Amino acid sequence: MHFLIGIVALLALIYGPQLWVRTVMARYGKDRPDFPGTGGELANHLVERLGLTAVRTEVSEAGDHYDPERKVVALTPSNFHGRSLTAVAVAAHEVGHAVQDQRGYRPLHLRQQLARWAGSLQRVGSFVVVAAPLLLLASRSPGGLLIPLIAGLTGALAAVLVHLVTLPVEFDASFKRALPVLVEGGYLPREDIAAARRILSAAALTYVAASLSGLLNLWYWLRMLRR
Repeated sequence: MHFLIGIVALLALIYGPQLWVRTVMARYGKDRPDFPGTGGELANHLVERLGLTAVRTEVSEAGDHYDPERKVVALTPSNFHGRSLTAVAVAAHEVGHAVQDQRGYRPLHLRQQLARWAGSLQRVGSFVVVAAPLLLLASRSPGGLLIPLIAGLTGALAAVLVHLVTLPVEFDASFKRALPVLVEGGYLPREDIAAARRILSAAALTYVAASLSGLLNLWYWLRMLRR
């Protein structure tokens, strides 16, 4: 019974934030006829107003994000073309990342470097794990599994490091970049500010579930290595 409760609690911890994010985004995702423009139009306006001359915007099916390599603020079709509070807040959040990039915000650049490093490690780790049976046969010893275990652990640790750096980057984009711009620029009615805070919190917490999943994966590989 205790084991079952633990599993339920763990699943709630991992998927609870993700469910909350989706709920918040959907709650404020209806178009507002009183808004003068779409999320994409706001993003274009902010890019011009803030002097982000190298940045452009585009519609993306791969989720809302900012690509520092291509200097692109990418928004999903619903947020690019929508006039909802979610569309406006998310557009401002992603432009916030572009501002971080232009101003040399070191955690953003560190995240990019770590992400490239982690991607390489995970690809190597996946190959080693898949090749584990061959390594075991070649070594003819249980010790042959040590290399795949270390490779899996290294990949999991790299992913956790990326997520840990990502969280402060996301909160900075939401509350030190996007929210001040929305409030001081008068882009939202006063009565929508509290809801915009919730949406920006949700945007920042998008990676929490991934962080918790990464920690769970790291714990799994640590347990395997201790056996």
